[in-house]
Amino acid sequence: HAVAEGQGTFGWRDITHDAPHTVTQLGIARTYQIPRPFTSMSVLRNVMVSSTFGHSNRGLEQARHDAYEALEFTGLAHYADKPVGKLNLHQRKFLELARALSTKPELLLLDEVMAGLNPTEVDESIKMIRKIHNSGVTLIIVEHLMRVVTSLSTRMLVLNYGQVIADGEPAQVMNDPNVVTAYLGKDYARQ
Repeated sequence: HAVAEGQGTFGWRDITHDAPHTVTQLGIARTYQIPRPFTSMSVLRNVMVSSTFGHSNRGLEQARHDAYEALEFTGLAHYADKPVGKLNLHQRKFLELARALSTKPELLLLDEVMAGLNPTEVDESIKMIRKIHNSGVTLIIVEHLMRVVTSLSTRMLVLNYGQVIADGEPAQVMNDPNVVTAYLGKDYARQ
């Protein structure tokens, strides 16, 4: 999407108008709320395609290696040769993570990774996201499930109608009267 206003920078570089493959080359990857795999391909080939995006000098063997490494990391290696259609929603969400991780990002943008998952799958996803963070990847998470946000975040930024209404440590932000008012109503806010 074209930028309507504002500017995006990464590592002191203006990336506001950079093409997606250029942003990927710089070390930024993202996932989608609704997984969009190539349904006619195997799980491995889906990740291989992603691993080469923005990396035209990556050969087939390197792409296969990086893809398989990402599948192992996300616990999907045993599905490598299976068609994507055999994966359930939770596995497709992990496939999205594998596709993003195969690009070797420094920064990973996660768009509602937990949407549509049951509580057990949410718990497994939280563990996976912690594992990704512990591997050295910086995360920006867009999420509406508060237990996810509070368990994963060291810093929270809360928006209401596109405006920042709170920024800080999770406990501080969750008790901010502006946040409580915006999400629960003014009757719940402590004055």
